[in-house]
Amino acid sequence: PPAVPRDSCLTLRSGTPVKGDPQANNLQSSASSSCDPALRPIIRRRARSLPTSLERRKAAAAPCRVPGCQSSMNRVRFADALGLELTEVKVFQKGEDPSIPLHVLSRLSINSDLWHSSSDLEFTMQCLVPDFQQPADCMDFSSRLQEQQVCLERVTSSDLGLSGTIQVLNVAFEKQVSVRYTFNHWKSLHEVCARWHSSIPEKNGQGQVDVFTFFLPVPPFILQLCSVVQFAARYQVNGWEYWDNNRGKNYSLTCRTHPLKMPRECEESWIHFI
Repeated sequence: PPAVPRDSCLTLRSGTPVKGDPQANNLQSSASSSCDPALRPIIRRRARSLPTSLERRKAAAAPCRVPGCQSSMNRVRFADALGLELTEVKVFQKGEDPSIPLHVLSRLSINSDLWHSSSDLEFTMQCLVPDFQQPADCMDFSSRLQEQQVCLERVTSSDLGLSGTIQVLNVAFEKQVSVRYTFNHWKSLHEVCARWHSSIPEKNGQGQVDVFTFFLPVPPFILQLCSVVQFAARYQVNGWEYWDNNRGKNYSLTCRTHPLKMPRECEESWIHFI
């Protein structure tokens, strides 16, 4: 057999023994231990969308195109790094009054007036006030619900809009409750869907009532004196449609001036506005 150099590695395919050559078989068993495969370096490929280092340096050296920008990079320097003090002490001479901003002086003046006042402070704000009694507080609420299948329960107003609850008879599982409203006496109208809130038993105990909640967004220009918002509740079930329009008059709310009183123990809270 041919001689094998010491510095070379003999590589034999597995599963193909050399017949009649014991020396080659011995070399096959020792080849895997004496000759290790060459290590291939791990190459991390850069994403195509990631800019190269040269592109990043060019982008950093490019001038800033933002209007008013004087430099391409913003730098922050602290006062102590420049040898300056971090604090500044102001010394007032005797008889010298400190400079107080005007808005602080005005707030202090208001607080002083409140402190010397003996009665509660009164404010006025404009809000939507119902022109009707809350249906849930009426004696005939249950009879109206049985007659109409749907009845407004209660409505409240806030700066954002109107919130309320509606009760309907649980005639079928699938049902739809909505509120139709207007800001200009039905020259144009809007409609929002109410959401199911809970189920409660009837007062007579014979059936079940579903409670729906709704929210009517009110734009700010409506919150003016004498502005009116009108609405009615609609109930759709089993192909039928039922309405609660306050017995033909519709539910209306008028923007009015509402007085508010602030107790004397809350007068000191004005200091938080300074």
